[in-house]
Amino acid sequence: MKTESKFERRQKILIGLESSYRKMLEFKKQKNSVIVVLRDGKIIHIKPE
Repeated sequence: MKTESKFERRQKILIGLESSYRKMLEFKKQKNSVIVVLRDGKIIHIKPE
């Protein structure tokens, strides 16, 4: 089994997170559902465009 460096593993995780985020945005746009985020300690609802 090949041993991955911490950097390689980190890169794969970041790529996966970015892909998941794009898929979530697509889903929210299709369903016309709000996106809920936390900014400066406040909960914000954003309509997808």
